[in-house]
Amino acid sequence: MNELELKYGCNPNQKPSRIYMKDGSDLPVTVLNGKPGYINFLDALNSWQLVKELKEATGLPSAASFKHVSPAGAAVYRELSDVERKIYFVKEDAVLSPIACAYIRARGTDRLSSYGDWAALSDICDASVAEYLKAEVSDGVIAPGYTEEAMEILKTKKNGKYNVVQIDPDYEPAPQECKDVFGITFEQGHNNYKITDEIFTNIVTANKELSEEARIDMKVSLITLKYTQSNSVCYVKNGQAIGVGAGQQSRIHCTRLAGQKADNWYLRQNPKVLALPFLDTVRRADRDNAIDVYISDEYEDVLRDGEWQKVFKVQPEPLTREERQAWIATQTGLTVGSDAFFPFGDNVERARKSGVSYIVEPGGSIRDDHVIATADKYGIVMAFTGMRLFHH
Repeated sequence: MNELELKYGCNPNQKPSRIYMKDGSDLPVTVLNGKPGYINFLDALNSWQLVKELKEATGLPSAASFKHVSPAGAAVYRELSDVERKIYFVKEDAVLSPIACAYIRARGTDRLSSYGDWAALSDICDASVAEYLKAEVSDGVIAPGYTEEAMEILKTKKNGKYNVVQIDPDYEPAPQECKDVFGITFEQGHNNYKITDEIFTNIVTANKELSEEARIDMKVSLITLKYTQSNSVCYVKNGQAIGVGAGQQSRIHCTRLAGQKADNWYLRQNPKVLALPFLDTVRRADRDNAIDVYISDEYEDVLRDGEWQKVFKVQPEPLTREERQAWIATQTGLTVGSDAFFPFGDNVERARKSGVSYIVEPGGSIRDDHVIATADKYGIVMAFTGMRLFHH
């Protein structure tokens, strides 16, 4: 099949809409269920590139959760801890495949933003992934294949309209890519830059101890950034992007936004949050929203009389600002990546507050010496790659 008609473009008034191959060849994607739209396919194709590249770079099953053409989260396979099972709503006795663990972690990065996401899997979608997706609000999934059991489960989602797309894992895009803006065609070479261990050799700080785990986290960070709308910054821990700041005009705003998301991810693991006495009838999405408010300065919005009764069995004690700050201060070992150079040391200062021990960025600022000195002040390891990773 050379082309596929879509319901409409970015908005309902943008018709007609389709995807097609200019060279007359067959599309590398097959719709197995549902009817994906224009933005669905933008998410699907960007997220597939991310997980395919992440699997190639790390050798580990990889997954991403996309919203509005940027990842809300991305992760490689790691076994889920008991705490992670709780904060990601996974049953204690659930048997999970490696690709299921990867997706659950990717979606767990920022569950509020992942509401209605597009899921991407580097490996064949099995029943354990499908069962988890079935219980979540999601628009669709792309993978290189699906087991029969997984397809049976996914076809029951959204009254049979859940979008399921299969992609040819061997497909390679043309070396040149084009897009039209305002009737004018732009052309550029496809971004084939590879994220490998070799790009981490230029360590510019006094501390040069780069562990293998940190190298993997740097790969997760940079590959996530490669498919995130710029400007962007990404915090990673244990193979999981735990904070993505996408599409900001200011680098420090990216760093703050992503850092706040990383802090929120960690705050979900605070004992007070884990012990919140939710009503049995409260849905996952409402729990996520209540937790997001509870760990913020606006916690009274969910704890005041007339509101807490809607979600909790009893009124919880607040998690005070001092308690939040003390908990965040125990977070260590994070990696932060930036798709372009840090122009000032304030980015390092903000990253350090969220427990960052490693930084990877292109370098090239006229103030690199100040950025390096700031990293040295805190014993942070910083590598310069020499390569910008803008994506638009």
